[in-house]
Amino acid sequence: MKIVLDTNVIVSALLIPSSIPAKILTKILTKTLSNALTIVYDHRIFNEYIDVLFRDKLKMNKDAVKFILEYFKKEGFFLLADPLKISFQDESDKKFYEVYKSSTAQYLITGNIRHFPKEKGIVTPREFIEKAEIQLFS
Repeated sequence: MKIVLDTNVIVSALLIPSSIPAKILTKILTKTLSNALTIVYDHRIFNEYIDVLFRDKLKMNKDAVKFILEYFKKEGFFLLADPLKISFQDESDKKFYEVYKSSTAQYLITGNIRHFPKEKGIVTPREFIEKAEIQLFS
């Protein structure tokens, strides 16, 4: 299953290892043939991942961040998104929506759902688990 992952979900995953976002990230990183989650991204999203995840104030484990980003590059699906003529409350979130709409991703997972149009595939991490019926590790 292809998904677009907002940066805030990755931040939550790395800061709170027992969280639902962390379990989703673990599921992405432990891809199996029967239950694979594949990240869909473009250069703007990837650059935001780099910019945010390497911020000193977040105190992320740099080796873990490097591993995750390399995994996304190797196993993820890169595309050039079509620009959309739609306004966003926070224009920096628009790139995630453009990638979601330009791809075959089934879900856009975000912690800031109010920043996006109301569509059934735009979900919080908890809604993703429930709607996609993803089996997570305990």
